[in-house]
Amino acid sequence: DVTEIEEKEAQAKQEEQIMKEQELSNLLHEKRYLRALGLAISLDRPHTVLMVVKAILKEPEGRKHLEENVVRLRKDQKEAVLAFLVTWNTNSRNCHEAQAVLEILLKHEAPNSLLQFSGIRPAVESLLPYT
Repeated sequence: DVTEIEEKEAQAKQEEQIMKEQELSNLLHEKRYLRALGLAISLDRPHTVLMVVKAILKEPEGRKHLEENVVRLRKDQKEAVLAFLVTWNTNSRNCHEAQAVLEILLKHEAPNSLLQFSGIRPAVESLLPYT
């Protein structure tokens, strides 16, 4: 019978999730946006990533800070952000943030590098009608 072991594993995963949620909340409160951005991406939380982007843009020189944070993301994180911003761009309330992040990606990634992103073709096809 492995029921007890599976329950303990599920409980451990749930506790780890709660710890990450608390860490994310603390990072946002401390305005440590790069770590918050990375953690929100790893938790697969598009809405939280959007909230981090909005918080960065509200600061003085927000675009510059956003650029610094997005440029420092790993390739897999940039791919995830690209997938998120495709969805954000379809909503008029979030399109400005999506366009800001897209501009940064287009400005700092070489075309050949962008072509290596997973899901780049469907992302571009989805972005074109709204951009």
